[in-house]
Amino acid sequence: MATNDIKVCEKCKHMKMKTALAKLEKLAPQAEISQVTCKSYCGPCARYAFVFINGRYVKGATEDEAIEKALTYLKS
Repeated sequence: MATNDIKVCEKCKHMKMKTALAKLEKLAPQAEISQVTCKSYCGPCARYAFVFINGRYVKGATEDEAIEKALTYLKS
């Protein structure tokens, strides 16, 4: 099984780390999930929730939407 690398920005204004990490851990229990500091996405971060998954930047209007979109990039 391939290892998934998931990162969430601890400064994102549209995601709550406690709930986002819990949701990601439940949906991808074998993934390496980490919090990262600001990546200078000030424009998108101010408007969208986002997740870095396996090198891709995935955004959504809400935390749940970003996580749902990110799941399509999970490696099996």
